Amino acid sequence: MFLSSVGFSIVIMSIWPYLQKIDQTADASFLGWVIASFSLGQMVASPVFGVWSNYRPRKEPLTVSIFISVAANCLYAYVHVPASHNKYYMLVARGLVGFGAGNVAVVRSYIAGATSLQERTSSMANTSACQALGFILGPVFQTCFALIGEQGVTWETLRLQINMYTAPVLLGAFLGVLNILLILSMLREHRVDDSGRQCKTINFEEGSTDEVQVPQGNIDQVAVVTTNVMFFVVLFIFALFETIVTPLTMDMYAWTREQAVLYDGIILAALGVEAIIVFMGVKILSKKIGERAILLGGLIIVWVGFFILLPWGNQFPKIQWEDLHNNSIPNTTFGEIIITFWRSPREDHSEEPTGCPNEQAWCLYTPMIHLAQFLTSAVLVGIGYPSCNVMSYTLYSKILGPKPQGVYMGWLTASGSAARILGPVFISQMYTSWGPRWAFSLVCGIVVLTITLLGVVYRRLVAFSVRQGRSQE
Repeated sequence: MFLSSVGFSIVIMSIWPYLQKIDQTADASFLGWVIASFSLGQMVASPVFGVWSNYRPRKEPLTVSIFISVAANCLYAYVHVPASHNKYYMLVARGLVGFGAGNVAVVRSYIAGATSLQERTSSMANTSACQALGFILGPVFQTCFALIGEQGVTWETLRLQINMYTAPVLLGAFLGVLNILLILSMLREHRVDDSGRQCKTINFEEGSTDEVQVPQGNIDQVAVVTTNVMFFVVLFIFALFETIVTPLTMDMYAWTREQAVLYDGIILAALGVEAIIVFMGVKILSKKIGERAILLGGLIIVWVGFFILLPWGNQFPKIQWEDLHNNSIPNTTFGEIIITFWRSPREDHSEEPTGCPNEQAWCLYTPMIHLAQFLTSAVLVGIGYPSCNVMSYTLYSKILGPKPQGVYMGWLTASGSAARILGPVFISQMYTSWGPRWAFSLVCGIVVLTITLLGVVYRRLVAFSVRQGRSQE
């Protein structure tokens, strides 16, 4: 999970300038499609790899999926070669990287099947911490590769350009090959029941004499669907929060693009570090109060975070009365909101208008969100999101029990991918048209409905063996 997340995040900051360089016809709207293609690919692939892992050794879907990601990264490094339609080659490359990332369902399924109830939460939290660390370090490596420059060096025989845009994906491909070697040499099939006794399943390449049969019983489908819905909401909310950070801070505090990329990058990196600490903390806390209570508490903290973010007071943001340039915010599409993250710091911003654009009518009557509000909200969301995230799929794995979970984990990952697609689209439209008051009020309403749903099914969110009466909660 660490190597995969590094391989993904190491290129995310350079996509926009690279897209502009290889294809002058690419605009902000197309950038939105390029970003969304990753989640679309993952959403399609997750159930496929999940089914595969239920009936064959997990080495197979893991190896194939990572190989697809390696090939996609290599394609990304060559998207400058075709004479035309380069942007579509990049779109395909990012979609295939997302398709390969569908193996997250297999990883979670493996962890769920290889751990007892007592080990599950700790193992899931460790996995999430490794994934979060990879997402933090990826952009750091990208920054280091920026020293190579746009020209870099060219390997004429292979027509391969090694520059600040292609070096990260080549490293991602190398990490993928390393990942495959580790899987083939070190991963062994292992499945236990909720008590930790080894079970015999079709995933095993060879059996042993002390295996027990997988316990029989029906899975609580209401609990399964509910957990999928809650996981969708959790990822939906964090995806929209990540998306809105840059345009919100530029509108409220009159930051330039360069300032926004720097300051918001620091804030998001700090949230990543905070998430790792939270992942480690919930391992201990879950043993005392249980996963359901942490999930409920996390949702309440998220609600408080967005409630604090609501505008209030008599102070209004600086209005940007100047004519808006083609490359400025505000934004009318998902891609134009994302675009800020990829603006080159070398651009001349001396004439760049700042403040809340007058084309957004709400700027004239909506109070500003104070910086202290925003930072407090970010800290609370940074606590609530990782808590809800890891508890959602930990509970999900316990509800499913010791049976093969590949298909179910595939659907869970697909729901998360759908959330990462819809969240940015939702917030970009609501924020641009109606402003932060309506946008964040609706988010608060969604969280309240999710808390209500959790309260209704709270007693049903128990481990398979507990519901079957084979163990105590």
